Amino acid sequence: MILQLNIEKMKVIGNLACIFILFSGLLLITSCNNHKYEEVKEKKEEKAAMTLADSIKRGEYLIASIGCTDCHTPKRMGERGPEDMPDMFLAGHPADAKISQMNMDAIKKGWSMFSPNFTATVGPWGISYAANLTPDDTGLGSWTKEQFITAIREGKYKGQKSGRDLLPPMPWFNFAKLTDEDLESMFKYLQTIPAVNNAVPPPTTPDQLKNLPKA
Repeated sequence: MILQLNIEKMKVIGNLACIFILFSGLLLITSCNNHKYEEVKEKKEEKAAMTLADSIKRGEYLIASIGCTDCHTPKRMGERGPEDMPDMFLAGHPADAKISQMNMDAIKKGWSMFSPNFTATVGPWGISYAANLTPDDTGLGSWTKEQFITAIREGKYKGQKSGRDLLPPMPWFNFAKLTDEDLESMFKYLQTIPAVNNAVPPPTTPDQLKNLPKA
């Protein structure tokens, strides 16, 4: 009788131990899940906490690193070769710049050429001029963030979906891979740079090339 009671008691203790182990396991799993949730929540909050200054700084970094100044800032010859003109930073092709004589035979053979200041490009498509990216009315002054994203993401002139396609050598199809956050940061930065009043001329069509000075 005593042996039977001891056996029953051991069964009860064993069951309680199993329940305790299972309960401890559930607590451990819940604790791990809560920890992971807190980590994800913290990362989201950290990302959402980007200030306007942080966004502008990132935009400045992107503009500088992907080569926007290569075409949109006029160049002049310096001691070490072509160098940016600070007073025309990202202002595009100068409105008063004259197009040099060009070799039409080379163009007919498929060659493309840059102007001496690197802001105009001539090729089989005609002549394209680098746009004014400063916050002046002749540049991006009246643009919205959505227009800027459309221009880069879809390669549309002035960010108008019904507009013409951007002309070479603008590599918008590469920049289209940037995130909306990146493009928004770039736009915010461009709104902070000095405004330059510079009305870039419209593109020259292939038919109009024959009326330009020839080498």
